[in-house]
Amino acid sequence: MTASDAPLSALSSASRPDVREADRICERLSAVQQALGDIIFGQDTVIRQTLVTILSGGHALLVGPPGLGKTLLVTTLGTVLGLDARRVQFTPDLMPSDITGGEILDEDSTGRRSFRFVKGPVFCQLLMADEINRASPRTQSALLQAMQEHHVSVAGTEHALPQPFHVLATQNPIEQEGTYPLPEAQLDRFMLQIALDFPPEDAERQMLLATTGVSRPTAEPVLSTRGLVEAQTMVRTMPVGESIVDAILTLVRAARPQTTPDQDLKTAIAWGPGPRAAQTLMLATRARALLDGRLSPSLDDVAALAQPVLAHRMALSFAARADGLTPADVITRLVNGLG
Repeated sequence: MTASDAPLSALSSASRPDVREADRICERLSAVQQALGDIIFGQDTVIRQTLVTILSGGHALLVGPPGLGKTLLVTTLGTVLGLDARRVQFTPDLMPSDITGGEILDEDSTGRRSFRFVKGPVFCQLLMADEINRASPRTQSALLQAMQEHHVSVAGTEHALPQPFHVLATQNPIEQEGTYPLPEAQLDRFMLQIALDFPPEDAERQMLLATTGVSRPTAEPVLSTRGLVEAQTMVRTMPVGESIVDAILTLVRAARPQTTPDQDLKTAIAWGPGPRAAQTLMLATRARALLDGRLSPSLDDVAALAQPVLAHRMALSFAARADGLTPADVITRLVNGLG
């Protein structure tokens, strides 16, 4: 057994994943990826990172220009994973009650009046918050409570959301007029920031042929809600090698100006990721390993997920940005330093 394969001592007393059960889950997850790839062309990395987010039990921020299939991705995910999926188009006049729901005054046949809570669209298992940065901070705060606490508060009463509950929010990086930038506290609640780009030529050709005819490919359920919860539980029982934990801590702490050993980055980074980034990497590397049919994460998983986990959790100084430095450049430099 190598150092990277040694189980983390803090998890040694935890239940180990059953190998046969893990194999069964891996087969189902492979079928899920195949079903999504048959509908979403040329976005394999986006599909994998989205599944990593959901298997980790978190939320994702999809950033990309319009027309790249973000809405199709969410609706297809809902079908394939057996989740109740809904979509909300965020606009500046959207009110918190438009998302959470509200109380209405009912009157029965005897004339007795009472308040009744009517659930909003957030009461689902997979919510697409389309162009989330177009809503006012007040509405975003209502969604933030749902994302973090998995319940909403209306008229002093808490209403629990269905489980599992995941938010896939989208942002259009092109059109920024009339938008409200997401505060850092809300960005930190998104496990991954997933970048969408235009598909390669062969995938775009395949897309043209598949979507402009009489019949179009449709998704079929592959996994049930229970199966998804089992996979999420499996992710949390997977052992993690000491060297992987050390790599995660080294990477996250090196991205902070207070603790980075790189003297150039001390002045280049204005603020860096908090402990939630390390927690996210810990879970996400396990989920990525499970998607590949492995029962323990590797350094390759850490390197592959460093960008989507850290990019939205750090900011550069004005001088660094003036020199053309980007968070992606800094993260690449830190990953290369892991060896």
